[in-house]
Amino acid sequence: MKTAALGIQHVLAMYAGAILVPLIVGGALGLTSDQLTYLVAIDILMCGVATILQVMRNRFFGIGLPVVLGCTFTAVGPMIAIGGEYGISTIYGSILVSGLFVILIGRFFGKLVRFFPPVVTGSVVTIIGITLIPVAINNMGGGEGASDFGSVSNISLAFGTLLFIILLYRFSKGFTRAISILIGLVIGTIVAALMGKVDIAAVSEASLFHMVEPFYFGMPTFHWSAILTMILVAMVSLVESTGVYFALSDITDKKLNEADLARGYRAEGMAIVLGGIFNAFPYTAFSQNVGLMQMTGVKSRKVILVTGMMLVVLGFIPKIAALTTIIPTAVLGGAMIAMFGMVVSQGIKMLGDVISNSSANSMIVACSVGMGLGVTVVPELFAQFPSSIQILTSNGIVAGSVTAIALNILFNMTPERKAEKLSAEKAS
Repeated sequence: MKTAALGIQHVLAMYAGAILVPLIVGGALGLTSDQLTYLVAIDILMCGVATILQVMRNRFFGIGLPVVLGCTFTAVGPMIAIGGEYGISTIYGSILVSGLFVILIGRFFGKLVRFFPPVVTGSVVTIIGITLIPVAINNMGGGEGASDFGSVSNISLAFGTLLFIILLYRFSKGFTRAISILIGLVIGTIVAALMGKVDIAAVSEASLFHMVEPFYFGMPTFHWSAILTMILVAMVSLVESTGVYFALSDITDKKLNEADLARGYRAEGMAIVLGGIFNAFPYTAFSQNVGLMQMTGVKSRKVILVTGMMLVVLGFIPKIAALTTIIPTAVLGGAMIAMFGMVVSQGIKMLGDVISNSSANSMIVACSVGMGLGVTVVPELFAQFPSSIQILTSNGIVAGSVTAIALNILFNMTPERKAEKLSAEKAS
């Protein structure tokens, strides 16, 4: 019973992050309520499968730590951009290929990490967070194209939800603070229902049980720019997951070696591939559950295995998934400001030390964030270029990421720069 209670705590801690991704992406792509219900349900189920793959350990996959996996917010902006340009089938084609790529490089990723230091990953995460903010602002008004866009009721709901989340986060502690966004969504929806802005038809129409369906949205299609985008997202997610692995290693007093990391990366790759097949999402280690372990002091793999099983069971019950789809767009927008703002702040946190330590890093951040945001705002800038070059320039996140990687090599990884750093370290 105690193990089940602890498992429920972990489900609640990651639930808001898990359901927001399908709600945001599905809403941006204009999915029907039935499709959105399926998307949320399959995402919850695959979060459970991905978690179980990681907690279990064998010769090929599974890091064997109490890791909870959920869909990465790093992928939200890219998926919306890919879906808007090429259609939803290309989203899943690019996810499939990126997952296979992660499985193939799992053994060697430890050596590739040097191309993704904090100055690169911090820049990428910051760019992604900044490019997501307009999505949140549109939703605060009621959603792009809504007949009541910007109405007093929508703005009141959005800012009321955001204010509630802020106050709850400020004046609560421990587990309540950890699930403040989830509580904010629930309270905002209740208030919206009292205002007559909630339609529960999707819940009454949803079945009690369903079977998962491979390629629910059709067979995947493939485009190079979309594939490259999702591979970059996967690489950044692996770097983030590596940090979670080492944090859990420290908490559980379990030393990690290269073989452990390779199994962890392969498990994430398998989860991403399954996400592509069953029309879910790319998955990464969730840091909020690490915080919950630190608060409770419980670091058992058995608890996380139970969490994974609970998520799988919930994923087979569409009525529970349908409950999340009735959240009004304005309420969702208020919560998204906090969530996406946290993505930006995480990127800034990653960049804090590296900028103060090096003026070269300041230039890397300036150019990569500027390029990423600029191409997002003016995507037609490179429209006259050959298609082979547009693969790198058609998406702000890709353009910013490639800029950060290239400038990091130029400023920090050439032989002359390494020699300069070495002599400076000796002098100090």
